[in-house]
Amino acid sequence: MRLISKILQKEIVVIIGGPGTGKTTIIDGLITKGYCCYPEISREVTMEAKKQGIEQLFLENPLLFSELLLEGRKKQFHNATAEPHNVVFLDRGIPDVLAYMHYIGDSYPAFFDQACREHIYTKIFILPPWEEIYISDDERYENFEQAKLIYNHLTETYQKYGYNLIEVPKGTVDERILFILNQL
Repeated sequence: MRLISKILQKEIVVIIGGPGTGKTTIIDGLITKGYCCYPEISREVTMEAKKQGIEQLFLENPLLFSELLLEGRKKQFHNATAEPHNVVFLDRGIPDVLAYMHYIGDSYPAFFDQACREHIYTKIFILPPWEEIYISDDERYENFEQAKLIYNHLTETYQKYGYNLIEVPKGTVDERILFILNQL
């Protein structure tokens, strides 16, 4: 009976890590292999704000930025539960929003915490900081030292909500994807 319930259970899997750890590359690789994946939405929110004349929404209005991310990630979670696929991968999850707010030292309304408690993921894979692959760009303003701090906040935040984090070892994209798939 346990095997049957495992087969029927939808896996909503989140890949997290500080900036520049390879999350998007892994998600792209999973898509290439035919897996259902949802992309990181912060770049989308940032680019939309730029269209409205706000250069760095996260820096100028972190609470608004975080509320937009929270709503987007809740929508991704609900969409993932409706997917016909047994496994759905997400590039970041709802607790990431709180981790970033902790990182910058800002407070947030209670509904942020409530969203983390109401939307439960099956597995969390965390990518460690990796200086050799770290690259800054127009949407990634953090330096490598800041990326390590964000990693620490992510770890603390997800563990606070009871998640067992599975650290993905450094390696080629294919090695990392194989590691993730073997843990499902």
